[in-house]
Amino acid sequence: MTEVPQLFVGAAALAAILGLIGIWAPRRLAIKGAALATAALFMPFAYASLVQLLSKPKPVDLEWWQSDAAEAEVLASRLVEDEAIYLWLQLPDVAEPRAYVLPWDRAGAEQLQQAMREAEQQGGGVQMRLPFEPSLEERERKFYAPPQPALPPKDLVQPPPKVYQPPGRDA
Repeated sequence: MTEVPQLFVGAAALAAILGLIGIWAPRRLAIKGAALATAALFMPFAYASLVQLLSKPKPVDLEWWQSDAAEAEVLASRLVEDEAIYLWLQLPDVAEPRAYVLPWDRAGAEQLQQAMREAEQQGGGVQMRLPFEPSLEERERKFYAPPQPALPPKDLVQPPPKVYQPPGRDA
């Protein structure tokens, strides 16, 4: 939600500039007043529209700030056949998860379901490779369950523990 106040400040500044242009224009007072009122009414509508968009998943094509992310963790998904693939992604270097929508792709949906099954069997999560890249080679999977990390070796030879010897006592 950190972008909403910044975007609103930008929209409010543009509305204020348009209002000032309307005031300075060589027009009648009624037209100047209408321009100023329109600029003032624009601000609550701009804020309300930005806040309304917070609850909607963002199309991946419109992601500009995080578009260079190499991978993202898929926290949840919903497949709506012939409509869209809805994802809840945890992006690197972003504190809160974000909702995105991908256009429907049967192969991508099958990959996602297969990765979810593998992740459930392994007890891990699902990763998405290049989440905002418009196209990938067909050979490379977009969704995958990362391999389970190897367990530490069991028969490690450890040195004996150090025993504290108080000063003045011989061992």
